[in-house]
Amino acid sequence: QVQVVESGGGLAQAGGSLRLSCAASGRTFNRYAMGWFRQAPGKEREFVSRISSGGRIYYADSVKGRFTISRDNAKNTVYLQMNSLKPEDTAVYYCAADSTSGYKTTYSSLSEYDYWGQGTQVTVSS
Repeated sequence: QVQVVESGGGLAQAGGSLRLSCAASGRTFNRYAMGWFRQAPGKEREFVSRISSGGRIYYADSVKGRFTISRDNAKNTVYLQMNSLKPEDTAVYYCAADSTSGYKTTYSSLSEYDYWGQGTQVTVSS
């Protein structure tokens, strides 16, 4: 069983920055792909970014060029640096772990991820 815990959410002004952290338990963290998703009020949860165990990175078009995902395997932690924030980035942000290895084209699908955190709120004011 893997536990995933997000932190770093909060309130930011439009144009500002926040950095989210996601700590995962387990000695095989370096084998997992890690993803970030978000869910705004009244909307479905959507893909934000993913980093594979080998460092392959994907972004949703809506955050490309503004958000940066990274991982520190020594700390069992993945980060999401969010710059140039917009009010439409307001959502609960979730971190998730994908314990299956290998290249996949379905990386943006919620069903690809086995373990989820409880989420952290990000609010961007205009």
